[in-house]
Amino acid sequence: MASAPRAPLYLGLDLSTQQLKAVVIDGELRVVHQSGVQFDAELPEFRTQGGVHIHTDRLTVTSPVLMWVKALDLLLDKMKRAGLDFSRVRALSGSGQQHGSVFWRRGASETLKHLDPDQDLHQLLQDSFSVSDSPVWMDSSSTQQCEDLQAAAGGALRLAEITGSRAYERFTGNQIAKLRQSRAEEFQDTERISLVSSFAASLFLGGYAAIDYSDGSGMNLLDIRTRNWSEICLQATAPHLDQLLGAPLPSTSVLGPVSSYFVHRYGFSESCSVVAFTGDNPASLAGMRLQPGDVAVSLGTSDTVFLWLQQPRPALEGHVFCNPVEQQEYMALLWYTHTHTHKQTGELSGEGSMMSRKSEGTRLLDASAMLVRKGGGARDRLQCFRCFVISSFKNGSLTRERVRNECAGASWELFSAALRDTPLGNHGNIGFYFETMEITPPVIGVHRFDSADCEVSSLSPQVEVRAVVEGQFLSRRLHAERLGYSIIPGTRVLATGGASSNKEILQVLSDVFNAPVYTIDLSDSTCLGSAYRALHGLVAESGASFVDVVKKAPEPRLVATPHPKAKEVYDELLKRYAQLEERVVQKSHS
Repeated sequence: MASAPRAPLYLGLDLSTQQLKAVVIDGELRVVHQSGVQFDAELPEFRTQGGVHIHTDRLTVTSPVLMWVKALDLLLDKMKRAGLDFSRVRALSGSGQQHGSVFWRRGASETLKHLDPDQDLHQLLQDSFSVSDSPVWMDSSSTQQCEDLQAAAGGALRLAEITGSRAYERFTGNQIAKLRQSRAEEFQDTERISLVSSFAASLFLGGYAAIDYSDGSGMNLLDIRTRNWSEICLQATAPHLDQLLGAPLPSTSVLGPVSSYFVHRYGFSESCSVVAFTGDNPASLAGMRLQPGDVAVSLGTSDTVFLWLQQPRPALEGHVFCNPVEQQEYMALLWYTHTHTHKQTGELSGEGSMMSRKSEGTRLLDASAMLVRKGGGARDRLQCFRCFVISSFKNGSLTRERVRNECAGASWELFSAALRDTPLGNHGNIGFYFETMEITPPVIGVHRFDSADCEVSSLSPQVEVRAVVEGQFLSRRLHAERLGYSIIPGTRVLATGGASSNKEILQVLSDVFNAPVYTIDLSDSTCLGSAYRALHGLVAESGASFVDVVKKAPEPRLVATPHPKAKEVYDELLKRYAQLEERVVQKSHS
């Protein structure tokens, strides 16, 4: 049944690495509109590749802020031309690539308050940023700042106990510290620092939007117990940083009505609410609605694996992020990533070291478990603690696209045909494709091995195609299992992101994990999660749970089941992959 002409709508946006996307849903959670703007293709004047500028040191990675602003102009114009009635939008929310930062120039707040609806946003805001190219999550150039922060906090474990994570180069606080030290003049001219998510919310709000607890958890600055900025971390990063960041707020907060600019230019209702924006990973969790035993794989610019584990293996390298959807009941989710020896500090982490350092990992687990329910006793903590695990991999779709361009004539059809025409296990050939410094493991470079485990310089085009896809999914499975993942009855792999529309890629995913693969109707769970959060934000204060709000959402659709021989082939191949990965790591670090 179609939506009634004046039925309310809910808008979800996602400012990702390569594009700005929007999804509109009605009160029955049906998608009624989708739109997007591809940065490279539709905004070529900014000269990005994959939405970013990779600097000559191959460690510094940035994106032009005005490109993001202009993309919003283009997106809303597209939606208006498509006939979307913005006056029906009751609430909007969104997400942004995590860890990225935006530096507003002094006076920008006044500009935001007085936007002329007869002009484009990118024209009005062209002088509003003290830093024109924003550091983004792909940046790995702040190693010294990470070491300084951990030293100030009393070590990596102490920092993890405070902020939920040890110091990571991509985390915002370390990027802020680097910019303050290397570009003091621009930093002095900064009035406000936003995350990508709160930056996008600020555009709609017509004023500076607060950073939400969930995305703020990825900065190495937020004290996850108090949900305020950590004084120790602030002092170690920059003076008066609390004033530049503003006070954080719950992820379910209604920040205020939409700016009059959007009312007059696009026809939004004056009563349309702006719900706090959050990070892309928390929003994706909201969109996928995970169940116990599920594995969710987001196949985007970076590939991200989300797990729901009943008995995780504690790791010092854990991420504790505040829950983006159940603010009244839960205060935190526990997320882990697996890494190897930290390249710069030599600290051991991951499953090998944690077997001998279990007490430290347990301290981190216990600290986070205490945060699960407000005022809850031990029984509440045991019953209600839900453990989500996240592993992120930088080399995702851009790597697949490069191999497609080089080995399949830039054609996804030929790429898919190569997957169909090559056997499970790829005749024993295995590839590691790390175009940029990977997170898990911390390695850069391309390494190919034949069936005898000898490193080779090249593979045939068809074999190369399967090698990149199999290699990526073997990596995802390997690190999931090291964190405690195992297939249980009813296990589902939920695929989302751009590549989730390619059935041949999903078939390989199903085979490698030896589990059925499902997709949701929309290839982008992040936008959908943002739309769900917009709807939930209107009722969250009254105590309505997110689960109740999204119970009408469509169930995932089965798209692939594992080949009968998949378990036999990939159980054996996974053993070889683990051994070869260790060789690659040792070679890289030597």
